[in-house]
Amino acid sequence: KAMIAMHNNDINRTVGIEADEDVPLIRLTREFAATPAQLIRAHTDPELFVQWVGPDRMDSRIIEWDARDGGCWHYVSTRDGVDYEFRGCFHEITDNRIVQTFAFVGMPEHVALETVRFEDLGGGTARLVAQSLVDSFEARDSWLATGMETGVEQGYRKLDLLLESGGR
Repeated sequence: KAMIAMHNNDINRTVGIEADEDVPLIRLTREFAATPAQLIRAHTDPELFVQWVGPDRMDSRIIEWDARDGGCWHYVSTRDGVDYEFRGCFHEITDNRIVQTFAFVGMPEHVALETVRFEDLGGGTARLVAQSLVDSFEARDSWLATGMETGVEQGYRKLDLLLESGGR
């Protein structure tokens, strides 16, 4: 299950996080030294996913994982003895896009509809563009207030390392 390692120092590794002014949506953008296929695999293979998701010093374990159209997922991340549960369903997985629901069990009233696209930039690089749509501006703002940017940035740095190592 090894991934092919790619090296490209000319990519933008800064995570762009923006809140849409017109709809309750959070948009993330980030470039990776990887192909869209590698990024799809890192997001859908549970053995790879738990190696990079979330902030540093947090361990994740899969409870349920059925990466197919209509399949559900559920994982728990633990830090300092505290569990954080996340769950959702994959609505569509293609060769360059994932559509899924996402819920933090601690905030079950704030389910997001996420669309994650992987744009091929050529030369073994790709841009991830993720949109999370929630049901209200208050819900969106409460997600942003959780400090999610730290977990996203640290998780994507771990994903960079996983990709560089060949994804074992």
